[in-house]
Order: sequence, then C-alpha cells, then structure tokens
Amino acid sequence: MKIITLNLNGIRSAARKGLFQWMTRTRADAVCVQELKAHDVDLDDIMRAPGRFRGHFYHAEKKGYSGVGLYSARVPDRVTQGIGNKEADGEGRYVRADFGKLSVISVYLPSGSAGPHRQASKFRFIAHREFDLRNWRSNQKNSGFLPEERAWLTRVFDELGWVDVYRRLHPEATGEAYTWWSNRGNAYANNVGWRIDYQIATPKLAASAKRASVYKDQRFSDHAPLTIDYDYPLG
Repeated sequence: MKIITLNLNGIRSAARKGLFQWMTRTRADAVCVQELKAHDVDLDDIMRAPGRFRGHFYHAEKKGYSGVGLYSARVPDRVTQGIGNKEADGEGRYVRADFGKLSVISVYLPSGSAGPHRQASKFRFIAHREFDLRNWRSNQKNSGFLPEERAWLTRVFDELGWVDVYRRLHPEATGEAYTWWSNRGNAYANNVGWRIDYQIATPKLAASAKRASVYKDQRFSDHAPLTIDYDYPLG
C-alpha cells in the first residue's frame, strides 16, 4: 500500500503545475492533500477524479482558504468529513476514508501565527484531536493519520503511542526529510527547509512501512509530496 501526503497551497495552482499528471503515474493507493483553497464549484473533472482516483473533499466556508481532500484508487467503505466541532469544521480541516479495518485521514492543523486568537483556536483543535487519537489507540484500530505541522506531535508520540513513520525508517535524516521551503531568500535552492508534513500511524501499521521518500523532481507548491510504502493491504 502506497500513501502520499501533500500540502497543495491551492489545488488550482498545483493542477497548473502538473500535479495530476504526476499523481496518476505514482501507483499510489491514497493521496491526502491539504490547503485546497477552493470550493466544490471550483473543481473540474480532473481535480475531482484524476485517472483511477476518486476525490473526497471537505471545503472551508471561507473562499480561497484551507480545505482538505483524500484521493483513493479504491472506493472507501465510508467517508467522514469533519470532526463534529463547529469551529474546526467551518475551516475544512479533516476528512477520513475507511477501508475495512484501515482508516486513512487527511488533516490540516490550524496555524497560530496570526495572533493569540488563532493560537487559542489551534490549541482547541489539538485538544479535540488528542481525544480522537486516544480512542483510536484504545480500540486497537489500524490507522494512518496524515497531519501538517508538528505542534502537538511530541505529545502524540510520547504519551499516546503513535509513530512518526518517516522518522522510524530514517532516524538520522535531516535535509532530505524537508517538505517545506519558504519562498524567500532562495530557501529551496539552498535547501533551507522544514519538515512539517507527516504521516503518523498506529504501531502495527507503522511497523509495516518499508520505504519513505520526499519527491523533489517537480514542484507543485511550496511543499513537497511525502510518500510511504507499507506492507499492509488497503482494507
């Protein structure tokens, strides 16, 4: 099973840069995307269903803002949009697809950089997600959870027992693990980046991971796709 996650920084912009042509060549089973910056009426047929994939989306109420998606090569048994929290759901930050005993989730964490009010919103989202993660682990359900940003991950790993899958496979990785580069100061050319896109999973699922890589041959946004291959069936 191959899963990819990518922050698009705008699905229409990424499409113009060749995202969907590349995606159809990846042989991925699921592709999780964040920051659509579009509503349903803005999506064309290729954005909705590129090649063998079918997309499932959760849009923000505000135009040109946030939004997440999950493409799958197989029809999910169930798709869940939102977390049941009005504040977070209005910003389109969570979509989950269930395939038998496996769940794949695309989530886009709020940024607190705009000021104290946004930092408070971020903390509220994190508190809700911690409750969700505790339930997943206590129910022993296998899940791949694909967040963007690291604000809460130390707690998730140390206290809740989830696994940073890329770090498990590449414990010493530094620059090759970066998934985001600022558009200022030639950051990409100089590889001055951050690792802020993750795949985290339950221990059983993480133990099946065989390969992980960051794709840098093409640029679809200011982030790069993170791909992980698991020796685990999709459903």
